[in-house]
Amino acid sequence: MPLSDFEIRITSAVDAIAPSVASVESVRVGRRRGFGPFMQPAQGSGVVIDPKGLLITNQHVVDQAAQLRVHLQDGRELIGEVVGGDPVTDVAVVKVDAEGLPAARLGASEELRVGQIVLAIGNALGLPGGPTVSTGVVSALGRPLPGSDFIFEGLIQTDAAINPGNSGGPLADLTGTVVGINTAMVPFAQGVGFAIPIHAVRRIADEIRQKGRVVRPWIGVSVSELRPEVARQYDLEPYSGLLVAETVPKSPAHRGGLRPGDILTRLGPFEVRKVRDLLEALSQFPVGSEAQIQFRRRTTVSTTTIPLEENPELLAGPN
Repeated sequence: MPLSDFEIRITSAVDAIAPSVASVESVRVGRRRGFGPFMQPAQGSGVVIDPKGLLITNQHVVDQAAQLRVHLQDGRELIGEVVGGDPVTDVAVVKVDAEGLPAARLGASEELRVGQIVLAIGNALGLPGGPTVSTGVVSALGRPLPGSDFIFEGLIQTDAAINPGNSGGPLADLTGTVVGINTAMVPFAQGVGFAIPIHAVRRIADEIRQKGRVVRPWIGVSVSELRPEVARQYDLEPYSGLLVAETVPKSPAHRGGLRPGDILTRLGPFEVRKVRDLLEALSQFPVGSEAQIQFRRRTTVSTTTIPLEENPELLAGPN
């Protein structure tokens, strides 16, 4: 029975993207009291972005991996090396010793529309015989990941089936162009999965390739949201700003005059009502620039200009 025009579009898209999809297997060393170390395998997916052996995957797929193996669609099994990763956005770059790999086309996720048909492709459940393909639509754009305040970029929500093992694989449109990197599924929901927009992945991957890490601005404050029970104590509207709980001594915020008890209301042109607002606002400024902060102290509204620095703990690296 001949394929319909629509089926031909889907199969052509799969043919275009599938050679770039890889299976990523990691092994972590765990320790159990009284039993000593043990090997903890994990499986995920990746997608080739550079013919010279660079792939994108999720940071949680390769995090703390003692060993990394990448299985390419042409049958090769190669040792992978983590170039760098970003736990905030769950993006990592992996290098393999190979050239001439089929790199995927990266699209413009900014142009996605709700209702657009997409394909999720990856190593679902670690099943043998090549990548698993599922179809669905873009259910929503700019979504936060449920239960997390630490994803900078709004995520693509899709009802294309995303299962364990899909993490790090591509979300593609009907031309076989990558529009996102699959990152999570919600185990208690049906038809709810998330992907990182490829425009954000591209920027993060470029920075990892250049610097080995992602550099983000830091101002040196701990804040909490003005939930209704907190807002009442300050005689303010709920979620009308962020309460400064602590300022790090000698940090930009401390030098700029911010003190515990102040209410942050704006960073540059951006209103900050929730923790996510502050994170997203900070992500718009490069390290080394300055930003004007508006804050409220008791009944007085003030502004201060502070430099944006890199977190000194990240600069120092792990002990």
